[in-house]
Amino acid sequence: MTSSLIKHKFRNHEISPTTRCLIVGTFNPDTPKNTADFFYGTGRNDLWRLLPAAFGMEGHLKGKDRNPARMRFMQERGIDFIDIISEVMVDADRAHHRKDSYIGGRVSVWQDVTGQMDKLPNLERVCFTRKTFKDVPGIEDQVKKIAWYCDGNNARNKRIIFRCLVSPSRLAPGEDKQSEWSAFFCENAIV
Repeated sequence: MTSSLIKHKFRNHEISPTTRCLIVGTFNPDTPKNTADFFYGTGRNDLWRLLPAAFGMEGHLKGKDRNPARMRFMQERGIDFIDIISEVMVDADRAHHRKDSYIGGRVSVWQDVTGQMDKLPNLERVCFTRKTFKDVPGIEDQVKKIAWYCDGNNARNKRIIFRCLVSPSRLAPGEDKQSEWSAFFCENAIV
């Protein structure tokens, strides 16, 4: 079986240096079948409904061609994104598979999330978009590094609010995702 190296679709995304809240996900493959136009930009994900509602905004930012509105929303609220996996090595005939249970054991490069966080002097809070670590070997260690960093073990010796939140994926269980996401953004509120 031939292997294929799959890189992160938004690997060239530059996190705004004014970011106050960093949302950390897992992986978004750069494959032809991936229709996402930005982080969490597929129909199977509710993040762009959860985020605006967390700030009391009517409506949502889901759907194609919403990036200008998403970018405005992010800039106004100091929110940005990064994923914890940069590259995976997968079987060529399964390059489009996104399930954690498949890509989990195939991570070839982890993102240096804390290195990116070092570049964000205004960072106040970080969330990881899942609560469980099964199916992705090594991911728990990566998340523990982020939590340790947020606990004041960083260049500024600054404590940063860190939470693992229920996944915004429609497939992930969770009775009231909105309450959990809203509470995260209201804790020592950010504008």
